[in-house]
This record gives sequence, structure tokens and C-alpha cells, in this order.
Amino acid sequence: MKFEEQTSSSIKFFIVVIGLTVIGIVLKELSNIFIPFVIAYFLFFVFAPLNSKLKQIKIPLFAIILLNIIITFLLSWGVSKIIIDSFLTFSESLPLYESKLNAIVRSASLAIGISDPFFTNFTFQNILSRINYQALVGNVFTSTFSVMGNILFILFFFVFVVSGHDSMFEVVKKRYVEIKSKIKIKKMHEVIPNYENNDNVNTKATEIRIEEESKIADTFKSITQQIQRYVITKIGMNLGAGVSISIILSIFGLDFAIIWGVFVFLFNFIPTIGSAVALIAPALMALIQSESVGYALLITGIVAGIQTAFFNLLEPMILGKRLNLNPLVILLSLLIWGYIWGIVGMLLSVPLTAIIKIILSNSESKNLHFISDLMSSSK
Repeated sequence: MKFEEQTSSSIKFFIVVIGLTVIGIVLKELSNIFIPFVIAYFLFFVFAPLNSKLKQIKIPLFAIILLNIIITFLLSWGVSKIIIDSFLTFSESLPLYESKLNAIVRSASLAIGISDPFFTNFTFQNILSRINYQALVGNVFTSTFSVMGNILFILFFFVFVVSGHDSMFEVVKKRYVEIKSKIKIKKMHEVIPNYENNDNVNTKATEIRIEEESKIADTFKSITQQIQRYVITKIGMNLGAGVSISIILSIFGLDFAIIWGVFVFLFNFIPTIGSAVALIAPALMALIQSESVGYALLITGIVAGIQTAFFNLLEPMILGKRLNLNPLVILLSLLIWGYIWGIVGMLLSVPLTAIIKIILSNSESKNLHFISDLMSSSK
């Protein structure tokens, strides 16, 4: 008997592993469909509080969807214009900053006594010539620009998500209630004879269905609210940090402050690694621009301080400890989603993993709760 139980558990484990592998392959192969769909659902959660208010005042669904699309278009157009203009200006000034960087490396190598010709005759162009940077940049930004280019596809999904989410919820709720109720009613039937002719049991069965329907409704509502809270808070924190850094760096005279703010907004969806990239880029720019270590350290301190305030203090205060993810889980999710969906997958890895953890933590299964606890950083 014990051997049979162990065999059954092993079979279940391998079935789950194979199933997850197949899901990963499907997500990778059909990324052009799933990425817009996932982003559309993120938009749904972002607009959900506004849409709920509009529904309460009897605004038609088509008008709500149209308003959501207009807001998305205006924000996308405005942000894209600012970013593109900033990057065009940056590319025009690139030769000047390249010559400054060459001078800094050469003078620093002479000052500390390095005689290697690579440093004494340093040119940034030589490094670029050894790297297929066009392919590198292409790989980095292809998936991101693909998402921007498929904005209409995302909005197409968004229309169906907004209009079909409630119906899908009702179907899932009905199926869940049916399964749970049958299990409990079957147990009563085994205990109580003449089940069909017992009015008390029939009344109890009706109460079970009502109880299960209320339970699944509360569970779905809790999951939806937690996901909405996480998505809106994360986007809000990243946006607040990005705008704050852009304003403060522009006050301190750093060139292309908007670009560094965009870096902070985007890369802080990727924990640790993203924050480091968002910190190093403006610090290096400050050093090249001013050729002063003190100014570079000042900019580094400003960016590090703002990121710490938003992501280490404010964000945990708003989200609480429940969504804290284990650093190992974050690393694995970063690698897995990055492999499946590239840079877009890396940007979405933590939000997707947090959503999975929310769903698991609201489950009644002990095994799923165990997985949720493994994903948590709390002791």
C-alpha cells in the first residue's frame, strides 16, 4: 500500500513537470499572441477601479471601453514622443560624449600608472568594433518595440477582456460550485440512507451550493483585488520613481534626465538587476558629462536614494509583507520568463510571479499553499 502511494505521488509529480514544460513551450512558440493578451489583462486591472466607478453611474460598457482606449492611446503617444525625441537628441550628442569618455579613461590610466596600450590609447569605438552591438541592441529591444508596434493588437485583446471577464468568471464559478457541491453531497449520501427522499438532506444540499457559490465569489473577488492592488501599486511606484528622478536630475543639470527616468520606470520591473542598470547608466553619464568623480557620486547617491525610498520603503508599506518573493524565486522567474518571452518576459517576470503567488495563496489546497510558502521570503 505504501509503495503504491509513493508510485502514485511520483507519477503525479512527473505529470505536473511535463505539463508545465508543455505550457512553457506553448507560451514561447505563441508569444506573439500571449504577450499582447497578458499586457491587455494588465491594462484591465489598471483600469478596473475607474471602470467600476463608471459602471456604478450607469455608463454603457462600449463607452467605458472607448474611454479606456482613448486614454491608452493618448498616454502611449505622449510617452513615446517624449522618449523618441530624447533618444534622437542623445544619439546626435553621442560623438561628443564618446570623446569625453576616451579622455577620462586615458587620463585615469596614466594617473594610476597603467601602461597597457589598451587603456593609454583607449577609444570606445575599438570596443564597439569587437562587439556585434547592432545584433546585441537588436536582441535587447526587438521584443520591446514589437510590443509597441502591436499596440492595436493589445487593444484588440483589451476590448474582449473588458467585455468578457465577468462572463468568464461566472462560468468558472458555476463549474467550481458544481464540482465542490457534488463532492460534499456525495459524502452526505454515503452517510445518510434514503438521500433522495430526505427533505432535510435536500435542504442541506441547497445550503451547500449557496455556501460554495459565496465562497468562490469571495475568493475570486479577493484574488482580483489583490492583483489589481499589486499591478497598480507597482506601476505607480515605478512611475513615481521615474518622474522624481527625471525632475531632480534635471534640476542638478544632468543631460537627458528623461531617459534616465524612463530607465528607472522600465528596469525596476526587474528586481536588483534592473535597479543596478538604472543606477549605473546616469552615474556613468554624470562622470562623462562633468569629468568629475564628485558629481558622479552625487548623482549616484540621488538615484540610489530615490530608488530605496520608493522600492524598499514605500512599496512594502503599501503592498505589505504578503507579496514578498524569495530572491531565488525572483531569479528563477527572471530566467524562465526571459527565456520564454525575451526582454518583455523579464519585465513581466516579477508581476506574473506575484500574481501566481496570489492565486496559490488563496487556494484551499495544502500542496498549493506549500508552494506559495516556498515562494515567500518570510520566515
